Amino acid sequence: MTESRLLLLADAVLAVHVLIAAFNAFSLPVIWLGAWRGWRFVRNPWFRFSHVGLMGFVLAETVAGRLCPLTVWEGVLRRAGGQGWARQGQSFIGYWAGKLLFHDFSQLQFGVAYGLFFGLILLTLFLVPVRRRGKILPDMTKEEKP
Repeated sequence: MTESRLLLLADAVLAVHVLIAAFNAFSLPVIWLGAWRGWRFVRNPWFRFSHVGLMGFVLAETVAGRLCPLTVWEGVLRRAGGQGWARQGQSFIGYWAGKLLFHDFSQLQFGVAYGLFFGLILLTLFLVPVRRRGKILPDMTKEEKP
């Protein structure tokens, strides 16, 4: 495989990584807004449990001191394409997607932020319950009227 194709593939991995991070980051406010607006999809179990699972994986890998497999894969592709980790000479998409995704925080700072965010996601599972077998569990955010 040519170096340019390897770098293109690395950009594709980075783009998927950014999309997954956006899903993790924006799903929670969408769930809250959707609960308020009555959007049914925010109670979909596939959507909600995918969100919990992905964010739980991110938190677990951070606590374990591991890099995300997508970060590792992207790095391997960039090195194989002659670019290395420093990102010199990378594409427009690779540059801006990397700027959005990668920040210079300590592992402890990431762990605390991810842990708090994961806690909010779990709390939201109870406050805005998922739909089960065609039913929606009672909404804990609304008071029952006599």
